[in-house]
Amino acid sequence: MKLWALAGMVALAGCARAPETPRQPFRLVSLNPCSDAVLAEVAEPAQIAALSHYSRDPAASSMDLGLARRLPSTSGSVEELAALRPDLVIADAYLPPATAAALADLGIAVARLPIATSVAESREQVREVARLARQRARGDALVARIDAALVRAAPPAGLPPLSAVVWQAGGIVPGDGSLIGDLLRRTGFRSLSAARGMRQADYLPLEVMLANPPQVILATGNPRAEENRLLGHPALAALGGTRRVALEPSLLWCGGPTIVRATARLGEVRKAMP
Repeated sequence: MKLWALAGMVALAGCARAPETPRQPFRLVSLNPCSDAVLAEVAEPAQIAALSHYSRDPAASSMDLGLARRLPSTSGSVEELAALRPDLVIADAYLPPATAAALADLGIAVARLPIATSVAESREQVREVARLARQRARGDALVARIDAALVRAAPPAGLPPLSAVVWQAGGIVPGDGSLIGDLLRRTGFRSLSAARGMRQADYLPLEVMLANPPQVILATGNPRAEENRLLGHPALAALGGTRRVALEPSLLWCGGPTIVRATARLGEVRKAMP
């Protein structure tokens, strides 16, 4: 073979590109059922290293149980997180200091998100989780769904709000400055507990509510359960001007996609009221 031909073959071989290693997705773990629900909406499945174990529990989940059970899950122990080797862990303000320190030692980044107390805060958190997942467009799409749900559930202009109590097990009520309080206002209700200046997780005695009953009681939980016995009290049935309807506990605390379901339920209740 002539020298110039051999040189040409060497040159062509040098120009050939080596096979590229497939780019690994940016992988995240969520340790909170509220961020679980958002992450499941805005991230690609391959990006979700694990969701919190709470989302597999019907009593704690704020997302579709079938989807939660198809995705990896974690108890949040340092050992599990180290084995998952995520690029980022999304936690809340209650992440134990020892866990936070251990993750820092392992070089695993942590983002802490507070509990959203309004629709505005929830919109920002959706966008923040989407930014962390490098999926901004999906975050914008979820925010658009939330806004559309709020428009659908909004009462007609000029319709006076109905007084309402969200009554939880043991007589616990959400107070002013809560997400469910904001959703009540946007869907045509006036929170009795917020109007009384009550704070989050305050106790509303049955006698106080009977003395100034609301137009609707949004009861969360099973009234036949021992811890919910106040919800089934005979005195409530005697309130002629008060309607009692069920509200899923899973609709109370989380923003993001939960707002879509919560506003649909509240709008349905409001439209059924005179």
